[in-house]
Amino acid sequence: MEKYQEKYEEWVNNPVFDEETKKELLEMKDNEIEKKDSFYKDLEFGTAGLRGIVGAGTNRMNKYTVGKASQGLAEYIVSKGGQDKGVAIAYDSRHKSTEFSELAALILNANGVKTYIFESLRPTPELSFAVRKLGCISGIVVTASHNPPKYNGYKVYWEDGAQITEPIDAEIIAKVNGITDFSKIKTILKEEAIAKGLYNVISPDFDELYLTELKKNTLNPEDIKKAAESLKIVYTPLHGTGGRLVKKLFNELGYKNVHIVKEQEMPDGNFPTVSYPNPEDPKAFEYALNLAKEVDADIVLANDPDADRIGLHIKDSKTGKYILFNGNMIGLTIAEYLISQKKEKGILPKNPALIKTIVSSNMTDRICEYYGVELFLALTGFKNIAARIRQFEQNNSHNCIMGFEESYGCLIGTHARDKDGIIAVMLLCEIAAYYKNRGMTLWDAIQKMYEKYGYYREGQIPVVLEGAAGAEKIQEMMRTMRNNPPENIGKYKVLKIMDCNAGIEKDLLTGTETKLDLPKSNVLRYTLENDCWCAVRPSGTEPKIKFYMGVRGDSLENAEKDLMDLTEAMKAYTK
Repeated sequence: MEKYQEKYEEWVNNPVFDEETKKELLEMKDNEIEKKDSFYKDLEFGTAGLRGIVGAGTNRMNKYTVGKASQGLAEYIVSKGGQDKGVAIAYDSRHKSTEFSELAALILNANGVKTYIFESLRPTPELSFAVRKLGCISGIVVTASHNPPKYNGYKVYWEDGAQITEPIDAEIIAKVNGITDFSKIKTILKEEAIAKGLYNVISPDFDELYLTELKKNTLNPEDIKKAAESLKIVYTPLHGTGGRLVKKLFNELGYKNVHIVKEQEMPDGNFPTVSYPNPEDPKAFEYALNLAKEVDADIVLANDPDADRIGLHIKDSKTGKYILFNGNMIGLTIAEYLISQKKEKGILPKNPALIKTIVSSNMTDRICEYYGVELFLALTGFKNIAARIRQFEQNNSHNCIMGFEESYGCLIGTHARDKDGIIAVMLLCEIAAYYKNRGMTLWDAIQKMYEKYGYYREGQIPVVLEGAAGAEKIQEMMRTMRNNPPENIGKYKVLKIMDCNAGIEKDLLTGTETKLDLPKSNVLRYTLENDCWCAVRPSGTEPKIKFYMGVRGDSLENAEKDLMDLTEAMKAYTK
């Protein structure tokens, strides 16, 4: 009997599992594919914690897998003596988010760990802020971020407000994996937990503390005031958590011409207007762009359901068309504005630093060189950017101006340790106001950046491979590329190969190897001629492998052509 079948039968026959779960299990009895995918492995912590399809099984998000994760976390917190510091908990609009967050709180309470739970849904960045502000040892946010509606997730944070990293993640996982009997998961009645002072609700007033911190990062309030009437803004929370706070922020900053996409304003776990609630996906902007054309908007913004990511379209004043900014363009636009304005105002901190992930644009390097800001690299996953900030603070070495990754996420300021789509909305609107007052759009602004630094363009090829067979195929692709390193990719000679799993970068021209200042990870990155590059990595949160490309051209047209050529060359490795 195969292992997944054994696990399936254990769940069917074990009295610890409730009737609702067993009913779902019996419905998949004759569906071997579904059964195997539900039980072939246990959900694992990746770059963003626990994430999976909602349903019955060891490889699904349900009250038992969430319960197991919560019990393991509770035991780890108790072992560190952190139960009185407590755990902050937030959740988004997805199916079962409310139930999973409540369950997690009560399991923690049953183990003697205090919890502070938001009274209704809140964005992920506010959870990160809450962990720091309340002095908690840990935090949980129940969300699957930008994934399709059938998913939910469970992200764990540590006391600095960042997602867990080594060695803490491995130690928590060991505790979770040590729970083999679901009947050992402790719980407590909510009334009892409240009476003991273990279950605490975070007041709605807490929002104002968070928004006050965001507003401290405003650099040109006079430009906001000047463009308050003329700047036309369209915003959508994509049925998620961002809407209420963003509206409040717009109001407090004084913007007068704000249009919220009504069809997507209310939280809804079905995401009825989008198949994929991800601001990376142009289709997610359909309703927002229709409204933008109707009101002649200057800037169109979207947050994903937990509001840690930001999407952006800008109106081109010359053509009247709306242009999609990718994650790199968003990060670069904010970086140039932040650094240049701080420098101009004489408020650039001592030993300034910017952090980007290894698959983000090389234009970042040129911006940092120009303004004398030191650039640091981090692995994909914002927790790795947060780990860099932690290093800076521990060593008292650098002041981080900003961290960003190409996957539509950035952090400005020090209020949190995760990407913050709310502050990104705030800054992008300020930047749009700044340039509008000077007769320019953000599209005009990035054109000037291209003229200044070079025409950089980036792209990626995501390959989705679901289930057990998909996971094996992904590993096979990585083995092939690692064991047969290319000398050329397309028309470009490979100059260096960075193998983050081996922890080295090899210079192919000199044969020398350099030790990487990065944690080990299954990632390969190739430095190519002419400041071009490509990389490949399996996703830590989704059943996919991603191929990344970046080029530098002497015009936008040439850069686009070079990117197309390099993309075609990389497609050979996706088979």
